[in-house]
Amino acid sequence: MHSNHTPPRRDGKLAAVIVAAGKGLRAGQPLPKQFAPYRGSSVLRHAVTALMEAGVSRFAVAIPPGGQAASNDCLFGIEGVSLVEGGATRQESVLRALEVMANDAPEKVLIHDAARPDCPPAVVNRLVQALEHNAGAIPVLPVVDSMIVADNGLVSGDARRETLRRVQTPQAFIYGDILAAHRAWQGEKSAGDDAQVLRAAGASVALVDGDERLKKLTFAEDFMAEIAAPLSEGLPMRVGSGFDVHRLAAGEELWLCGVRIEHDRGLAGHSDADVGLHAVVDAILGAVAAGDIGQHFPPSDPQWKGAPSSRFVEHAIKLAGEAGYAVGNIDLTLICEAPKIGPHRDAMRARLAQLLQVGLGAVSVKATTTEKLGFTGRGEGIAAQAMATMVPLT
Repeated sequence: MHSNHTPPRRDGKLAAVIVAAGKGLRAGQPLPKQFAPYRGSSVLRHAVTALMEAGVSRFAVAIPPGGQAASNDCLFGIEGVSLVEGGATRQESVLRALEVMANDAPEKVLIHDAARPDCPPAVVNRLVQALEHNAGAIPVLPVVDSMIVADNGLVSGDARRETLRRVQTPQAFIYGDILAAHRAWQGEKSAGDDAQVLRAAGASVALVDGDERLKKLTFAEDFMAEIAAPLSEGLPMRVGSGFDVHRLAAGEELWLCGVRIEHDRGLAGHSDADVGLHAVVDAILGAVAAGDIGQHFPPSDPQWKGAPSSRFVEHAIKLAGEAGYAVGNIDLTLICEAPKIGPHRDAMRARLAQLLQVGLGAVSVKATTTEKLGFTGRGEGIAAQAMATMVPLT
């Protein structure tokens, strides 16, 4: 999430299980949909941070086998998250995630599908309030279309829409009750949802008003609609470029993309002279027409002497947010003969993703030389060129 307001007070008694163990094949993405890019980040990161905005401080995320690296990339920098390999069914995945919390049990728990990345805090508030008098509560929406019962391609009966509701997540439960219900579940392996499991144990489940924003991402069109939506809603996608150069000098530390690198010389400049971060900052500022790095952090100002360039990135992200934008992706090229960038590339990408508040998949760091030509070819300095795609905040 990209937010400029004061973070909410976290409720230490409220935890959340995020179900992200599916394959997500119907979404038409090159990877499971929970890890897919969405609104400048990943679907999974949005799902977790949306609940953080609502006050949740502790998470157990059920992930698919082999999904550890992708999950870590999506959730980089977020504290209070435990990853657990999911089971063969949703019910098994939820039970495994609930068991992770058993030694330090919360009072209440939300169980949420990662494929619903947008969760208004007001829905969570309604769910938690309903738990004062019920063991469980779920958000629902009315059915507005006429309903029928179908059988083998034919109408076989009528269904009264007045008695039907569309069920959403997160669903809220008293932790001890839902854990016991999942442990005792003897029904079909593919339980429809957690409310079904709790009701099978004899407990009541309250209904609260849901929200259309809790729409589940299921098909490829759901992702395509989000690409087209900003244009129809007024704010276009924007692109900016940045370029920076610093000379190499003896006695200086070498910082590139927020990572300190051992080298016989470092980059000279008024700040820490991180040429990679400076190019990224200019690309972000350029995309939202907010000037350049020299305007915001003039070399003549003594307060920026030796300052970490991470502060410049944070400022650029803040200005972009105020303009209604978040980082979609960054493509950065470092131009130098030495040091070799390859051994440090992963650390650079991770640090950039953390600073930019995006998933690792949204950050590219490349390196090239000028074949011994020019000042970089002679080893006199390092240059950097960055491109930033900025997407509208929601």
